[in-house]
Amino acid sequence: MAEKGLTKEQKELVDKLIEAGLQKNIARTLVFVAGRDETKSRDIEDATNLRQPEVSIAMQDLRERGWVTKRDIKKEGKGRPVHGYRLDNPIEEIIKEIEEKERERINEIEENLEQIKKLVDSAF
Repeated sequence: MAEKGLTKEQKELVDKLIEAGLQKNIARTLVFVAGRDETKSRDIEDATNLRQPEVSIAMQDLRERGWVTKRDIKKEGKGRPVHGYRLDNPIEEIIKEIEEKERERINEIEENLEQIKKLVDSAF
């Protein structure tokens, strides 16, 4: 990946979050924001190689999950408003939430496999 604002380890974390089911843009954005006290949309765009609409959609998703807070930053003059973003909770808590969802998914897969075995036994 070509995120110039992320370390090698952060890029690996992005890849693992994608494997855990997060969309690519959401994973990139989450990891970038997690590495800062507060950041602006433009900084996210530059560091993650995402376009403004992609960042807006990712940030909306992260806010809906309760992981990120948006703050309007006053600026002089006209133009688009500037928004500051920060994590609502430490990244470790967010990862625990993702882990719980992954464990639920594993349990569902295991239950499905058990049902398949029972159905095969009864069908043949």
